[in-house]
Amino acid sequence: MALSQTERNKRWQAKNKEKAAYMRKRSVARTFITKYGKYEDLVELKELLDKRLSE
Repeated sequence: MALSQTERNKRWQAKNKEKAAYMRKRSVARTFITKYGKYEDLVELKELLDKRLSE
């Protein structure tokens, strides 16, 4: 019996919990930046990114 794509995704996520969590967090961050972040939020994030990149 063939597995549905949803079932395969669930199995992959169960085997790769850390990578799946990383990818979810990255997606949330990108969505916030591109769709919801206000100017002040983006300026603050840029400062945090600059600081992190200089480390």
